[in-house]
Amino acid sequence: MSRILLVEDDDRIVGFIKRGLEAEGYVVDVTDSGGDALAMVRETPYALIVLDRMLPGIDGLEVCRMLRREQHQHLVLMLTARDSLQDKVEGLKGGADDYLTEPFAFDELIARMEALLRRGSSTGTDPVLRVGDLALDPVGKKVWRGEREISLTAKEFRLLAYLMSHSGAVISRTRLLNNVWDLSFDPETKVVDVYIRYLRSKIESVDEKPLIKTVRGFGYVISA
Repeated sequence: MSRILLVEDDDRIVGFIKRGLEAEGYVVDVTDSGGDALAMVRETPYALIVLDRMLPGIDGLEVCRMLRREQHQHLVLMLTARDSLQDKVEGLKGGADDYLTEPFAFDELIARMEALLRRGSSTGTDPVLRVGDLALDPVGKKVWRGEREISLTAKEFRLLAYLMSHSGAVISRTRLLNNVWDLSFDPETKVVDVYIRYLRSKIESVDEKPLIKTVRGFGYVISA
């Protein structure tokens, strides 16, 4: 699934956006600092950055300008409470790909993000996650193994998206509970193991190479 960076210092807005995006299957990293955002972007190939303009320290407009000066091509959706034409022009000239004025409906945020991701796909920025011959389209909410399209429930899709966005890394059950189910660790729950079995039954047929591996004592990893 597409990995999104949310740069916002208002905890209420962070909670609202993060929960909504994760429910849609996106993987969301969060920071409230412009400086930290720059460091994170330099290390991680985010599909899209949702960037608040009014940040303490280095504000969102300057973050955007610095990214463009460094030749980063990440898609940027800028959020702001400032709705004058001049503010919008400054944001777009500063390198933002789109500009959304607060307050906004979550449906509009998603619609604008998906439009940007489609635009990025058409210009060579591929939002589709791939592990071997397994592909996951975060915008179309589709999964394929080779030529075979796979039907998943919303929770299965979110779990697979999280694993694929961290392909090659061992992900603990606790981390999966926190990021896919929004739950704290519960030593009694078997929900992660159950859903991993569901996924394996759907993405790994008898004659296909297993992709999801169990690392005993640590968690799960997906790799080709």
